[in-house]
Amino acid sequence: MRLILVRHGRTASNVGFLLDTAEPGADLDDGGLEQAASLVERLSHHRIEAVYVSNLVRTQQTALPVAEARGLELQVLPELREVSAGDDELSSDATRYIGTLVAWGKGDLEARIPGGENAHEFMARFDAAIATIATSGKDVVMVVSHGAALRVWSMVRVKGFTEALGRAHLDNTGVIVADGSLEDGWELAELVGARVFEEPEPAEPEAAEPEAAEPEEAV
Repeated sequence: MRLILVRHGRTASNVGFLLDTAEPGADLDDGGLEQAASLVERLSHHRIEAVYVSNLVRTQQTALPVAEARGLELQVLPELREVSAGDDELSSDATRYIGTLVAWGKGDLEARIPGGENAHEFMARFDAAIATIATSGKDVVMVVSHGAALRVWSMVRVKGFTEALGRAHLDNTGVIVADGSLEDGWELAELVGARVFEEPEPAEPEAAEPEAAEPEEAV
């Protein structure tokens, strides 16, 4: 099976560096709508048979052009939503959010922002969504989700993703293509749309478990 994992298009919350993780979330801005439209051509070589999105509107708006071009309905799985910012929802200070993801990467899987979720809870619900998708009987599916969620899940579940991403982050409408199955696991086939910030970044945790998202990636 092939999973085409796509980060949603740009929103005003991305531009404003706001932690926007709760339903319904921000709409795509003009740039995000253009990014979404570009996916029709960018993914034209994939034989997409189903399109899955989270319950946040930006994923649905991102997926819609591809779904319409293929004559497919959007299938909403709330478990594909972003890692929760909890009490820091819509804050412009991502310190605790990133700190929690760093703690997960160092092995503290119980870490959480007050009102948010820990690593066990996040992985359990995202795994459940992928299990639903993987047992759908489709061979190639498009899954539109969120920056931190895709980064954390792929670092744990997709062989080769961590090495391919390196010190970059997944940009808006970046694409992770993974082949495999629930039984055999997933392996990276392609990574498109990874971008490195111009300024030097702090050293990342050594562990290959869930790691931090960049501020722009975590919304």
